[in-house]
Amino acid sequence: MTSTTTSRQVEHLQPSRPSQDGDGVKIQRIHDFGGGLDPFLMLDELGSDRPDDYIGGFPPHPHRGIQTLTYVIHGGLTHEDHLGHSSTIRAGDAQWMHTGRGIIHSEMPLTDSQGLHGFQLWLNLPARDKLSPATYRDVRAAEMPRLAGNGAELIALGGRWQDSGGEHVDGPLNALAGDGAVAHVRLEPGGELTLATAAPTLLAYVFAGSLELGDSRVAHGQLARLGSGDRLALASTEGGEALLLAGHPHGEPIAHYGPFVMNEHAELEQALRDYRDGTLTGE
Repeated sequence: MTSTTTSRQVEHLQPSRPSQDGDGVKIQRIHDFGGGLDPFLMLDELGSDRPDDYIGGFPPHPHRGIQTLTYVIHGGLTHEDHLGHSSTIRAGDAQWMHTGRGIIHSEMPLTDSQGLHGFQLWLNLPARDKLSPATYRDVRAAEMPRLAGNGAELIALGGRWQDSGGEHVDGPLNALAGDGAVAHVRLEPGGELTLATAAPTLLAYVFAGSLELGDSRVAHGQLARLGSGDRLALASTEGGEALLLAGHPHGEPIAHYGPFVMNEHAELEQALRDYRDGTLTGE
């Protein structure tokens, strides 16, 4: 008896849009707070060689009900929070924050010879975890395992990634919401990589060059949502890079206001009251 595989195809493309956040930081943003990316909510790309575009950074601000994952390609970011964590990540490093009930933090940018280029991903927490204790972790580039393809490389930030030959790696961030997995893929011109993944949600954000995903070409600045199947074929004629996001939807209502993501509007009102009266973090 032979097993068959089904190639996953692009079923929707969503372009990133220019936006601003923090102290005037210019970003490219993709978001869907209606559940279309569940368990993911938003992906911001920070990228500029002009310090005025980002140097103001993200002064202290609150969060509740989400996880954030920040990944740096060039430059760096310094994180500080009310729990006493202080850490700087640089090219190839990542930081993960489980905001739970509440956290107040800041992120301030650093530059290198190529300026600043990085990403912040928001993952939604399930209702059962939205008021859990806040935690923080950073991981260094050297801690991230890699899968090699034909002129291709996958860097696993979190979750399990497996190629079509059965080789797999587990990224160090192993507590991502929705059994989430995040990876950075690089393909040289003519490169190829085939992954075995049946995760219900599978997304690819191309941030350099272009990639062929299944039978479709995905250009720089586009987020592709893949349909069902158990195999993803990646190739690139010109070379390209992307973030891959895989996970399992929560299938719960989403209520969003600014830095807070809960399940019901009344819970948002409570978060605002808690922030105003100083009890957001439960301390």
